[in-house]
Amino acid sequence: MIIKILGSGCKKCLALEANVKAALSEADVKAEVEKVTDFVDIARYGVMSTPGLVIDEKVVSSGRVLTPPQISALLPTA
Repeated sequence: MIIKILGSGCKKCLALEANVKAALSEADVKAEVEKVTDFVDIARYGVMSTPGLVIDEKVVSSGRVLTPPQISALLPTA
């Protein structure tokens, strides 16, 4: 699984990244977490409001900082 955090590296983007890592740890799920900071790449996902969250190339959230439980609910189940 590949999870991407879309954003410039602002406070909200960093908070979302921390929450993603917390959710993965709590769920004991292995995933690669990538940061996408290039606005052209972000726009390719159709995200106009950051931070954005992409799981396996599907945009699941934009413009808000999800909590670890909200992120856990979005993770694919094995």
